[in-house]
Amino acid sequence: MTLAKPARQDKRRRIPTRILVGDTVRLPDVAAAAARLPAGTGVLLRPYGAPDRLAVGLAAVAVARRRRLVLLVAADWRLAARLGAAGLHLPEGLARHGVLSPALGWVRRRRLLLTVAAHSPAALARARCLKAHAALLSPVFPTASHPGAATLGETRFGLWARRAGLPVLALGGINDRTWRRLAGRAAGAAAIGAFRQNKTPRAEARGV
Repeated sequence: MTLAKPARQDKRRRIPTRILVGDTVRLPDVAAAAARLPAGTGVLLRPYGAPDRLAVGLAAVAVARRRRLVLLVAADWRLAARLGAAGLHLPEGLARHGVLSPALGWVRRRRLLLTVAAHSPAALARARCLKAHAALLSPVFPTASHPGAATLGETRFGLWARRAGLPVLALGGINDRTWRRLAGRAAGAAAIGAFRQNKTPRAEARGV
């Protein structure tokens, strides 16, 4: 699978099986990166604290509409609503502290997508209780975003994902080589660097 080919989606849950993570530090021009993606790919905009997040979001949503991408916004449901995003992504800390009523109400009224970040089985269980469409479990492999952080590896990732009760996408150190190690274990992949380098994990895991 390459970026030139259309991305598949989980038809029942509408979740993209490939997601570009728009980290505004490592990937400051999210719109430019998104413009190279095939239809059906997800774009997760994480504009945490960025003073120009509205401008960044408007640029990203314009590209998403033109290229038929699935735009998710992290944490800020009001920004997501203003952009007309396809859904909301909850960082693990936000999901854990439960400051969610307005955000979840908006998602459910509009029947939008909900994804949740997870770093443990407990976080996956919370995602399931929130009726999230999918969880992004990380870090699976060593990653430039969190140098030196403990990683899950493919075996632990597979075990936790199998018991999660919802689709689990792999995040952290995902590239063509590491993706092959996750064959049959992940519902999809989310990445920053692999997309930034105009590469994408190959379709060797279930549903990708």
